[in-house]
Amino acid sequence: MKREDATPGDNEAAPPSPAHFYGGSLTETERSQLPAAYEMEGLAHEIAILRVKLNTALNEPLGDLKLIAAGVAMLVKAVAVQYRLSPKSKKDLAERMAAVLNSFGDQWLPADR
Repeated sequence: MKREDATPGDNEAAPPSPAHFYGGSLTETERSQLPAAYEMEGLAHEIAILRVKLNTALNEPLGDLKLIAAGVAMLVKAVAVQYRLSPKSKKDLAERMAAVLNSFGDQWLPADR
């Protein structure tokens, strides 16, 4: 616990780096990949991976709809950040992605059931 009366430098350790903080949740292989990950710029690779994973989830016969919806939300946010979309553009993109998701849902669970 941090003392209220402590002055900077009084036996205070430096805050942990993100790699150290999250390091316990990473496998050895994942930790070895961190240096390369730090060198990447932008979100293009992450967005591509999200799209591939979302496509895989959508094509599974009994896909987890909550997971798919979370994937769509994450993809919309990532694209919005990458292109700095206006709130209206974000809403339009989310609506289009939701329509795609609904069309897959209609195929899995037709309304006549």
